[in-house]
Amino acid sequence: MIETSFTLLEISLRLGAASLAGFIIGLDREMTDRPAGLRTHMLVSVAAAMFTLISFEIVLTAQELDGSTNSDPVRVVEAVLTGVAFLGAGTIIRAGRKVQGVTTGASIWLVGALGVACGGGYYLIALAGGVLAFLILTVLGFVERKLAESSKDG
Repeated sequence: MIETSFTLLEISLRLGAASLAGFIIGLDREMTDRPAGLRTHMLVSVAAAMFTLISFEIVLTAQELDGSTNSDPVRVVEAVLTGVAFLGAGTIIRAGRKVQGVTTGASIWLVGALGVACGGGYYLIALAGGVLAFLILTVLGFVERKLAESSKDG
């Protein structure tokens, strides 16, 4: 087993925070019966956090082996976000002139960012982004539904 530079507690905290972030955003998607729900958002966020932790470990291991490294953990973040964007794009459906699933795609992309932030230990960034995303999805979702109802009535 390869030793890690993070304690089990720190790893658990980072992955747990990512899971919670995915849960909060995924809960809205689940409650509104969207294509990607609770489990999808949680898995994406945890996977992003894991890739972030792994990228830190790779850099630290390379530094221990030769004293310096040209490793770039940003490349891992780029790869994570490319994969997450692919998943998000898969939720977008075009039916005639109507396009559906764009918000779900965006929320999947966002939980990827939340996972990277949690994996990197940037909990305040994750908290601020998660709260803002939750407000956008719930409050603005409510406003959108009310506007749609009023346009049908009048």
